[in-house]
Amino acid sequence: MVLNVFSLITQVVVLIVVLAVLHQPMGKYLAATFTSHKHLAVERGLYKLSGVDPQADQHWKVYLRSLIAFSVVSILVIFAGLLLQGVLPFNQGMGAVDPWVAMNTAVSFVTNTNWQTYVPETTLGFGAQMLLLAVQNFLSAAVGLAVVVALIRGLVRAETRNLGNFWVDLTRGTFRVLLPLAVIGAVVLLITGVIQNWGGTDIHTLVTGAQQTVPGGPVASQEAIKLLGTNGGGYFNANSAHPFENPTAFSNLFEILLILVIPFALPAMYGRMVGDKRQGYTLLTVMVAFWLASTALMAWAIAAFSGTGTSIGEGFEQRFGVAPSALFATATTLTSTGAVNVAHDSLPPLAGGLAMLNMMLGEIAPGGVGSGLYGLLVLSVVAVFIGGLMVGRTPEYLGKKIGAPQMKLVALYILVTPALVLLGTAITVAIPAISAAAPAEGPHGFSEILYAFTSAANNNGSAFGGITSSGPALASMLAVAMFVGRFLPIALVLALAGSLAKQRKIPETAGTLATHGPLFAALLGGVCLILTALTYFPALALGPAAEGLLK
Repeated sequence: MVLNVFSLITQVVVLIVVLAVLHQPMGKYLAATFTSHKHLAVERGLYKLSGVDPQADQHWKVYLRSLIAFSVVSILVIFAGLLLQGVLPFNQGMGAVDPWVAMNTAVSFVTNTNWQTYVPETTLGFGAQMLLLAVQNFLSAAVGLAVVVALIRGLVRAETRNLGNFWVDLTRGTFRVLLPLAVIGAVVLLITGVIQNWGGTDIHTLVTGAQQTVPGGPVASQEAIKLLGTNGGGYFNANSAHPFENPTAFSNLFEILLILVIPFALPAMYGRMVGDKRQGYTLLTVMVAFWLASTALMAWAIAAFSGTGTSIGEGFEQRFGVAPSALFATATTLTSTGAVNVAHDSLPPLAGGLAMLNMMLGEIAPGGVGSGLYGLLVLSVVAVFIGGLMVGRTPEYLGKKIGAPQMKLVALYILVTPALVLLGTAITVAIPAISAAAPAEGPHGFSEILYAFTSAANNNGSAFGGITSSGPALASMLAVAMFVGRFLPIALVLALAGSLAKQRKIPETAGTLATHGPLFAALLGGVCLILTALTYFPALALGPAAEGLLK
């Protein structure tokens, strides 16, 4: 198999055109959703049933406590449900899930990681898939939306520490954004051939006498939210390489669109909510630039490896070719999706390293639902701080001063994920009993471990398939990385939002650093690259870079 450059360019152009058409309408709808003072009838019913006062405006600490409490309860519910799968409806005869796998899975789906340490079609019945995991695909994505909306309110509001109501934001993100888009996405996927049935698993005898197991299930409905919510957990073990999840070249391109559509629309929402569309366009420019550069580099890394005389075939989806696999791999690692239509363990070394680098950037191009934009906004604060130091002025961002309290929170935010990735990798490599889970020798074995912790801490969920993570030690370590990597940055973001919201607005002057336009976009892009390079380059040099030099 060789890379079809024309096919790659054509698909990228199609995605750009469709995303450009949807950008402002989606952004306008998202902004209206989270700024509206009206509540839908179904929302009012839920608030009444749960005792929530939708008019309450929560202090950032109350907002955070609500979010953490909701997430912890969700983890416990999923964990208990997986252990009691045998009594769930539509269990297809599936029994209790291994406790370590159940624990890892519960943390994984609540943190929007969707790391899968099990084979779905032989481990989970319809009930567990739909009542536990699919529900979290909606809710974990809605949590990400709530956090970025709270941060934007912190930038917009003045002389308060209230950031809105978590329960209202969660409900609106679920019922007004994710649910209707998932219905549309599921219908389109059904038309392309993705299955949706209650048939269970059938065994067919072929003309040769051999038997073939054909699984079934409500796939299209879960595939849509798996991608829209940048979740990534597949209904089948092969994920989006499975023909029942991704049957045609059109479905493959449409699934990439589902991954990107909300994250790329969020800058338009941001521009509207802060009252300056130019701010949104600047962030969008950075996102698009990284996405296009990464896509081009991924294609080059695969094509260059093919040019050495080595055949690219194993691990790549033979129905589509290399170009759609390269495009899918880029989209899924630049967001927190983790869905795959190519075995990332089979990517050429430099391409696999690029997939890791995409995640190490913080998945900001365009990133996960909510998490990508709030990550880029935090880095925007860093860029503003550096710009202010360069011109000798107190840094300001959208009329808010960036001082020592804000920069301490930003610095902690930046350090959390690298600490989890590098410490987790170091501990695993240092203990033979744990590193045995990655049996590959040399740099590739190191890459499998580095990829696992990069994916877990960034809440991505994809993996180099050669690693086995179902054992107690690695399952626990990855669960910790997923939990801390999700909720500690969220806590810091909400604290930052609270510290900004309490300030007065400062009028813009001639000396104020403009946070829109090409100059700031270049500064922001440079900050993203430099921080990543300084943090992760040594680890990448020991893994994919070293392996690439050996090939």
